[in-house]
Parts: sequence; C-alpha cells; structure tokens
Amino acid sequence: FTHPPIGTIGLTEAQAVDKYGEQNIKVYHSKFANLYYGPWQVEPDDKPKTAMKLICVGEEEQVIGLHVIGMGADEMLQGFGIALKMGATKADFDSCVALHPTAAEEFVTMFPWGLSKAETGAKVSPLNGASSPQPSILEKV
Repeated sequence: FTHPPIGTIGLTEAQAVDKYGEQNIKVYHSKFANLYYGPWQVEPDDKPKTAMKLICVGEEEQVIGLHVIGMGADEMLQGFGIALKMGATKADFDSCVALHPTAAEEFVTMFPWGLSKAETGAKVSPLNGASSPQPSILEKV
C-alpha cells in the first residue's frame, strides 16, 4: 500500500512498445482533481490530482495496460483486472455506464470517448487456464 494509492495492471507503455511495436500502441491519458475534493475551498491547482493511463494495442484497441495514481486507485483495480483478462477493448470501456461521482468513471469516459472501433474483446473466458484473447496487430517493425 502506498500514499497516494497506486494501481497497475498489465503492461507498461515501454513493455507494450517492446512487445508489439510503437505503431500498434495507442495510449490514453487523463489527469484531474478527484471529485472528492470538489467542495474544498482551495484553488483547483492545489487539490491532489489523480492520473490515469490506458494502454491499447491493435486495430481493435485491446486494453493491455491500465495504470492509476491517486485517491481510490486501490479500490478500483480489481474489476478492471477482470476486464483485461477477458480481453476488453477501448470500445468495451466506452460502452460501460460510468458510476458518478467516482474516480473510476474516468476509465470508461476517457477522451476521446466513443470513437474506437466498435469491437468487443470479451470473446474467450480465461477461466480454467484458457489463454486471454490476443490482439491482432500490424507487423512489428
């Protein structure tokens, strides 16, 4: 456990580039003041920030890495871990109803929202030792 909380699932951006090639990777970022701090009477720049990164690969934008630092990071990762094991895509994340007000909603509304190819990654259950779905990628250069 850390202060602030940090959570990481899957590949880092560097690992994803090494494995799949830079041309096959798309990374989404977000940095914001957690809504918990909304009513605090302090300047927005003085409020603690939450930073998030979603790492996707292939034409279908399969999510292969998810990283967060900030309030609530430790509480939100388990469900996202299941999504990654099942091969979720950015479109799967975009189609999820956001729970408001929560920090986790940022992962399912991350800009640009709703523009990814409408393809689901949840085609194979990773239960009982089955492999997680693998992304389709261009040739690694």
